[in-house]
Amino acid sequence: MAVKRSAHGLKFPAPKRGGVLWKAVTAEIGGHVEREWFGSGPHRLIIALPRPEGLSARPRDPRPAHADHGKKILAGTLTLDGGTLRLGPDGDPFDTASPSRRFAVSLHRFDWLPDLLAAGSDGARRSLRLLDDWRRVFGKWNAFSWSADCIERRVFHLACAAKILAAEGSDAEIADLTQDLARQGRHLLEIKASPERALERAVAATVAGCALAGKSSEALIDKGLKAITKNIDQMVLPDGGHATRSPEAGVELLFDLLTLDDALGQRGRPSPESLSRAIDRLSTAARFFTLGDGHLAAFHGGEAIGPQRIAAALAHDDAGPRPLNAAPHSGFHKMVGGSLEVIADCGRPPLGPLSVAACAQPAAVEIVCAKDRLITSCGWSPEAAGAHAFRLSDAASTVSVGDGSAGRPLSGFRARALGPWLVDGATKVEAKRHDDVGGVWLDIVHDGWRHAGLSHARRLFLDAVADELRGEDSLTPLTADPGAADGPRRYLPFAVRFHLHPEARASIARDGKSVLIRGPNNIGWWLRNDAVDVEIAPSAHFDHGLARKAGQIVLKSQVRPEVGAKIRWKLTRAEG
Repeated sequence: MAVKRSAHGLKFPAPKRGGVLWKAVTAEIGGHVEREWFGSGPHRLIIALPRPEGLSARPRDPRPAHADHGKKILAGTLTLDGGTLRLGPDGDPFDTASPSRRFAVSLHRFDWLPDLLAAGSDGARRSLRLLDDWRRVFGKWNAFSWSADCIERRVFHLACAAKILAAEGSDAEIADLTQDLARQGRHLLEIKASPERALERAVAATVAGCALAGKSSEALIDKGLKAITKNIDQMVLPDGGHATRSPEAGVELLFDLLTLDDALGQRGRPSPESLSRAIDRLSTAARFFTLGDGHLAAFHGGEAIGPQRIAAALAHDDAGPRPLNAAPHSGFHKMVGGSLEVIADCGRPPLGPLSVAACAQPAAVEIVCAKDRLITSCGWSPEAAGAHAFRLSDAASTVSVGDGSAGRPLSGFRARALGPWLVDGATKVEAKRHDDVGGVWLDIVHDGWRHAGLSHARRLFLDAVADELRGEDSLTPLTADPGAADGPRRYLPFAVRFHLHPEARASIARDGKSVLIRGPNNIGWWLRNDAVDVEIAPSAHFDHGLARKAGQIVLKSQVRPEVGAKIRWKLTRAEG
């Protein structure tokens, strides 16, 4: 089977149809065997011994907690991932049907625990009761609750909460809590599914080891650190980007590593050099991906998380280095000039397991105008369950041809066995940049439309003097055929899409071509173009997995695959 090396140096099988099917069959069989073993008595005995001797460190998670949400839980209302359960003050959510699978995953991840603890001692006592409710039904083993989707975050949350919970618990409750943490931490390191999360699982298990006391905790720390050392330099790229190419994944990993660094310090153990290096790199990347509106760029399954969360991730290093305008290993470029800021996806999608949240949107851009994010993407994330169509090309601010896409997620049996890998995406993406005193040129070329016989070239010029952005999107034949232009004429519709942020609004001028865009600051920007037709169409933008209504500007034309075509456009500030 052919093997390709990704731009990040990780090896994955080339996404050929037969190869993917074989891997899906192998994964399905392996997953079944693993689940049978995890549910067996011998495995449960192995992870149960030796028993921990108590608690030690109190790992600190820098993520902001929300006491208001915790107080609502105390009052009997539990809201997670867009779903709500009204339980009453003493209700048991683990003995009640969840409103959605997303809600159930979040429930079993214990995503509610940090907010409930932020509500004070009452929140800690309620957490202990909820933990007892969970243990009674799911404490030994359950294929869903102990799956990779749930257990990683649950172990992390429990490790950070253990000391606070112990202060309110009885001796029996503390013993149960420490045993829960030890068993699940050991189990976490045995999971082979979802290899793209192997580093995060190792970090969570090591944090659990730091929270526990005794020789057994040292063994868990040592095993976790070994797994971290194996994976960290592959997942954190030299420019600080995450190997999945998701900016949000990088920030979330930064939170986890900061927690681990703090926990190791409390245990008197030095942090590995690779851990400190990764924290520095991820911090630099977080600054790079934070745009002028204070939110993170939203690419490849990552959402535009807000300023409060970004500030919490960077609070450890306020005087960090000024980020560069390019992240070549991650495959992104940033252009800044005047009151305009552009970030562009200039890399190929990740391969194999790393692509479970990747999007088929090469050359996509996000544009901030006078600190208003006007042009963005649909902001899809894995939290938006069942919405994989938003991973296709027409869900981002880039080119789309016909009703196709520059790549697609797996579906059916292959997706169930492997996860929704992205396949048939761009294999060659090249970016050339030139900076001068008057502005920035950026040229992006990719073969994501090779199934249509076309190559897409996007040329951008950010004019810092005129405070405008000029673009040209060209489709050219991949193979030159001098006689093709004289053959039968076949046309495909193609479009350049500009997805609007939900807080932006647009209207078409009387000429039927120019579009006036305004954001929250009410500053107007003209999008002028030479497209055949212009339309403002409905769109959606995801925020914490929930879709918000938005719009999109669609510049339409047609292309003969044998000849090619182009659309030119310009974004400039409106006078007055």
